Amino acid sequence: MSVTIDQVRHIANLARIQLSDEDAERLLPELNNILDWVEQLGEVDTDGVEPLATVVDQQMRLREDKVTDGDIRDKVLSNAPEPQHGFFGVPKVIE
Repeated sequence: MSVTIDQVRHIANLARIQLSDEDAERLLPELNNILDWVEQLGEVDTDGVEPLATVVDQQMRLREDKVTDGDIRDKVLSNAPEPQHGFFGVPKVIE
């Protein structure tokens, strides 16, 4: 598979990229080389190879999905200007 110079211009137009004629001529062989590589990858026999989510073998660190208050109320309220009864104290807005 290869692309023509008109297809390069069309793709650039679809991507809303302004290309000069020189840039389009320069990109043509690069795009065709990329397509050649993709075709080569398609020839690789992958039968029996399981799909991978990642190439690095790692275990996900999971924590228990449990709702807690964090047990850090005093620490959170330590910077509050006027903590009251374990809550943030705010001035009355509506009389």
